[in-house]
Amino acid sequence: MATATALTKGGLPWIPQFIESLDISRCLGCSRCLKVCGRGVFALRALNEDGEFVDNEEEEESERKVMTILNAALCIGCQACARICPKQCHSHAPQAV
Repeated sequence: MATATALTKGGLPWIPQFIESLDISRCLGCSRCLKVCGRGVFALRALNEDGEFVDNEEEEESERKVMTILNAALCIGCQACARICPKQCHSHAPQAV
């Protein structure tokens, strides 16, 4: 299986690791990954007490907020989100081409 590859500024080969999943059961909702990623990959969403997503505007129904993947296609494979996450919620993998 061929994977997407790139070169570093120094000309060394680099295989980007793109976002695959995010474990919301471990997520604190701290928004660190959202802040470090300027690509629009993530969104903070509210959960009710049954663990179902609700509109963020419905604060009275919200039990807690967690990070979700809004648009994985915008990920550039830098893994900054994984490095900053205190709970290691993010999973990454190379992109097949």
